[in-house]
Amino acid sequence: MEPALYPAPLGLDAAMEEPTEVEIEIENPDALAISADGVEIIFEAERESPEDFDANLADYMDDRDLASIASDLIQDYETDKSSRKEWVDTYADGLKLLGLKYEERTEPWPGACGVFYPLLSEAAVRFQAESIMETFPASGPVKTQIVGALTKEKEDAAERVKDDMNYRLTEEMPEYRPEHEKMLWSLALAGSAFKKVYYDPSLGRPVSMFIPAEDIVVPFGASDLRSAPRITHIMRKTQNEVRKLQHAGFWRDVDLGEPSTVLSEVEKRKAEEEGMSATMDDRYRILEMHVELDLPGFEDSDKNGPTEIALPYVVTIDESTNKILAIRRNWYEDDPLKLKRMHFVHYPYIPGFGFYGFGLIHLVGAFAKSGTSLIRQLVDAGTLSNLPGGLKSRGLRVKGDDTPIAPGEFRDVDVPSGSIRDNILPLPYKEPSQVLYQLLQTIVQEGRRFAATADMQISDLSANTPVGTTLAVLERTLKVMSAVQARLHYSMRQEFKLLAAIIRDYAPTEYNYDVDAPGGRMVKQADYDLVDVIPVSDPNATTLAQRVTQYQAVLQLAAQAPQIYDMPE
Repeated sequence: MEPALYPAPLGLDAAMEEPTEVEIEIENPDALAISADGVEIIFEAERESPEDFDANLADYMDDRDLASIASDLIQDYETDKSSRKEWVDTYADGLKLLGLKYEERTEPWPGACGVFYPLLSEAAVRFQAESIMETFPASGPVKTQIVGALTKEKEDAAERVKDDMNYRLTEEMPEYRPEHEKMLWSLALAGSAFKKVYYDPSLGRPVSMFIPAEDIVVPFGASDLRSAPRITHIMRKTQNEVRKLQHAGFWRDVDLGEPSTVLSEVEKRKAEEEGMSATMDDRYRILEMHVELDLPGFEDSDKNGPTEIALPYVVTIDESTNKILAIRRNWYEDDPLKLKRMHFVHYPYIPGFGFYGFGLIHLVGAFAKSGTSLIRQLVDAGTLSNLPGGLKSRGLRVKGDDTPIAPGEFRDVDVPSGSIRDNILPLPYKEPSQVLYQLLQTIVQEGRRFAATADMQISDLSANTPVGTTLAVLERTLKVMSAVQARLHYSMRQEFKLLAAIIRDYAPTEYNYDVDAPGGRMVKQADYDLVDVIPVSDPNATTLAQRVTQYQAVLQLAAQAPQIYDMPE
């Protein structure tokens, strides 16, 4: 061996002379750990990349990276949730005014009137009834619109797509109509409701599920779902449902322990209104967060290297253990821009200042509270006037004086001196006040007018009233509700677009039967590319009476100038 050109550092010769015990331990097949004299060296293999674009990326990531991501996302979620606390408190307090459960009162005396004036319930029921009949007729809620030039091929495709989607929504998706009705009820009260559209592999078909507003959390300042930097869907899953998803490989197989979730204030209030006394929920609370991340190991890059641009992902986290169950890409594989895919549809009632809309609880909740107070005063006043109390002298004795005197009943009285009138002083209770009754009527009338549930006085219009006048009165009376129905129509159009995209992706590429044969209903992918699906509802008219009046007005105008109208049309 050639001598060293430079002397060894001090102490190194001695260290080299003494044998050093080196321990090599293979902790897992993908990494090698070497420890010597308290120093640990870890050689990690190159991270495996999933071949499937829709794979669960959490299976290919380090546990430390997953823990760090989960900690940051949970902290962001708590911040988002605290920013809307006032909205949640207002909504929870307003649920008491629905009057779905009678209130047992002990003040000012046991058995005092506990009725609620059903202003909110009346408005919500009417909105739900009118909207479901308008948006979901018996034949189905979908009609089609041809994109581009009108051809025979497109007309046939439009008819097939319309029949196919209506059949799916009325027959193959039995949950759609009940979920839609629940959405309408919640929308009227809370001011916002949501639908989640996705393909369910366990059912083998698309589904569209209703999500209440309290289960969708967005950051403060978000204006809509598409531009929101973070959307959190609070899901509840039973132990068996979680186990099924883990066994199928959809979620990571990690131990989540026993579910122990306390109900939120809104959940408690809803349970009380339903007559249930629930305080705990034996389901897991799972957070599905649609966020943008610069994911370690899956960074975005171009020809110049990493771009440090956050990409859209769907991260599923168990709230109680902060364990990530899944991370999946949330853009289309062939999309060069990697734009965020939409899975939610927002249904607003009355748009407000921020993300969540205003509902009946916010708009007429004060009217409902005042009406409840007034009707209780009137009923209690009638109770006191019918069963009056008073004062009596100490020496006066009435047999059975603890019970009220029944009609036609006479009782013995021991009078110490004088007459009975001199020993009894009834308190001056009055009959229910006419002023309070008129005030109640005014408040209820104003509340109904504000909630757009006031009935138009048809008796004020004579049989000879021109159709234009009737139409003007109808439009003025239904102006607010027409605007709400137009928003409903717009949101349903977005929902049907998501549904149509999923149906198209899973539709066959070619017809596997004779399309002209009787009963032919299935379509191919190209049919959905030729047409656009829209709701069957009319955003310009909310009721059949309004549409009939519009038709009559058009016929009158056409009769006056038939040369400028297409009479058959």
